[in-house]
Amino acid sequence: MRTQISRRTALAAGGAAAVAVSAAACGGGGSSSGGAAKSADVTLPTYKAIEGLAPDLPGDERGLNDVYLAAPAELVTTTDAKPITSGSISALTETFTTPPPPMDKNPFWQRLNTALGGDLNLTIAVEAGGGYPEKFATMLASGDLADLMWVPPNQGLPNIGPMLESQFTDLTDHLSGDKVLEYKNLAALKPNSWKTAVVNGRIWGAPIPSTPFGQVYLGNPSVWDKVGGFQSSSAQEFLDKCTELSVPGEVWALEPALANAMHMFSQWFGAPNQYRVNADRTLTASFQTDEYLEALEYAQKVFKAGAFYPDLNLTESQQLFANGTLAALVQVGPASASTYRAQNPDLLAQILVPFAAVPGRRPVYNMGYGTVGFTPLKKTDDEGKIRELLDLINWLSAPFGTTEYVQRSWGQQGEDYTITDGNYVLTESGQQNVPGLLSALNIMASGESVLYGSVPDDSKYVYEQEKKLLEISMERPTKGLYSDTQSDKGAELSERLNDVRDDVIQGRKTIDDFRAALKTWADKGGDKILEEYAAVLPDDVPVTPSTTV
Repeated sequence: MRTQISRRTALAAGGAAAVAVSAAACGGGGSSSGGAAKSADVTLPTYKAIEGLAPDLPGDERGLNDVYLAAPAELVTTTDAKPITSGSISALTETFTTPPPPMDKNPFWQRLNTALGGDLNLTIAVEAGGGYPEKFATMLASGDLADLMWVPPNQGLPNIGPMLESQFTDLTDHLSGDKVLEYKNLAALKPNSWKTAVVNGRIWGAPIPSTPFGQVYLGNPSVWDKVGGFQSSSAQEFLDKCTELSVPGEVWALEPALANAMHMFSQWFGAPNQYRVNADRTLTASFQTDEYLEALEYAQKVFKAGAFYPDLNLTESQQLFANGTLAALVQVGPASASTYRAQNPDLLAQILVPFAAVPGRRPVYNMGYGTVGFTPLKKTDDEGKIRELLDLINWLSAPFGTTEYVQRSWGQQGEDYTITDGNYVLTESGQQNVPGLLSALNIMASGESVLYGSVPDDSKYVYEQEKKLLEISMERPTKGLYSDTQSDKGAELSERLNDVRDDVIQGRKTIDDFRAALKTWADKGGDKILEEYAAVLPDDVPVTPSTTV
């Protein structure tokens, strides 16, 4: 989970031990729609794993990823017909990398169309071009909607509920319970993913899974080994190590992204994942808790010690981490640990497992949102059209280890990719044509994530660290829930509060100033956000456990 959209990365084909997902999950907790219906009021689609897939290390429904140590020798075919039967289907999506060459100049895209049975015409928004919300709003206002339109969970699209009900097709009767079993790949999406595609008690599309894990602190072992290693046993020990290894002008312990650091610190002190569920089923925001305030006070000490890189607007964090100028940074998901081999072949980053900040405290690891939204269908009563569009989404959601996945993610062997030393490798043509289109496809449909890469030991290490993180993991209680006030005012309220938080960390303001800002947040809409989320909180969401052991 990254807290800023501009830092989100679409994971294209290739890379060492990259997670085979559509995009990294981001920090936002959802757009909003009101309505009193609860997600628990709908029967989620029945889960049924694809038979015949054989990962080298098995995952589980909690979020542990399947691991493939090499490209599968045999692929499973999950569909028996080409999904596009009307000639062409249109879709609105986004890419977070360089856009692909257009269809008429992209042989990978053309071969994909052949496999699909017709043209997949994509309108692809780019982050630098005004962003997805503007593109989405423009198309919505025109009345000329694409057949499929991705709905992200974190880009502030307003009034999601009324919009879905008026402009898109309610798929509950097509996908709930055993009805989803007609679509083998959609049935293989986990229940935790499906929760994010339910709004006001109805299913509006297939979810697009990403890593279910949240942010992690990554350490460069060549730096941390000088002070006894990255993993620590208390907040004070971590601070002592940061102080010892930071040499102004040469090395700094931490990247200057204060929001990311604060998120990491808050886990050590036991602050809840976004919200605490109280015994009376009310909610308390994480930053309202005593544990968060303790973490904020700690962050002040870390900043005062000179552990953070001094330029808060640093844009070269990745490069400085790879060369050891920065000892630690925050990234999305444990699989990010292996992504630095492209810059430093010897660098497998260490993954910090949250520890108790002080004796007797229960640390937590915050799981991420788990999906990058869902893709609804333009409103129609034509059962044939609904079937065609669901068949397409089903085909595009085929998981790793299937013939459909290889076609959409790598293309045609010999033309777009080769298999070298047991791993997929893009050809020169593939490098030009695949990544941008794959990013856009992954944003609108995807199978569950796996760990796969060219360095098997990297995947094994990440897998073992995932197990440790899951032992102390906490899901966000409002996952898949919506609040009108959060949509209307949430970003503005959070920005004001975060500005005060950053000033406190830098010593320009005090903890009391932050408490005053909390009251302003509550009075200006924060309390309303809490009330709206609590009103639709499913009964099976547990009360948040005590932070003491």
